Amino acid sequence: MTREPHATSLPAGHTWWRVADAAWADPLDATWADRVGGRWNAPGDGPTLYLNADIATARAQVPRMLAGTAIDPEDLRDDAPFVLVPVRLPTRQRVADATTDTGLVALGLPRTYPRRARGGEVPWSDCRRAARATRAAGLRGVHARSAATPDGSGRELAWFPASGARARPAGPALDFAEWRHEPGRTG
Repeated sequence: MTREPHATSLPAGHTWWRVADAAWADPLDATWADRVGGRWNAPGDGPTLYLNADIATARAQVPRMLAGTAIDPEDLRDDAPFVLVPVRLPTRQRVADATTDTGLVALGLPRTYPRRARGGEVPWSDCRRAARATRAAGLRGVHARSAATPDGSGRELAWFPASGARARPAGPALDFAEWRHEPGRTG
């Protein structure tokens, strides 16, 4: 059962990372997820921009993005069409905490998130229900443990922009070759 979300403030000036297709006209368009849905929003719930707290978490998104295709992430070439966009959000963003046990319980999610206590991934329907409660509370997103990292150690953000608010690029996009490997690893 979802209760009142446990609110927290995002750090001011933090650089978030958006994994995008190089062909996208606007990789910071939050309306796309509103049309197709995602973990933290069903189609029509409202604009949502999915961001990663660091490059390692962004890197972990690639295999998830390719799930269900015949493409093995290790077979991608350095010129694959994935880019990483550094992003800054407007200041004073209050979001629901889905990184701590307290925050997860308040959202009606298991303390073991992103996994269920008995195994398996927490279903999107549970995340979407929690996100609807977050929107109803007037919060600007869900700061969560990343389902893309096997142990949930990464952090990601489903950001719900206020009317007229936009994320801004914090620098040029990085080509896939610049971020696909962990530092010190070339292949």
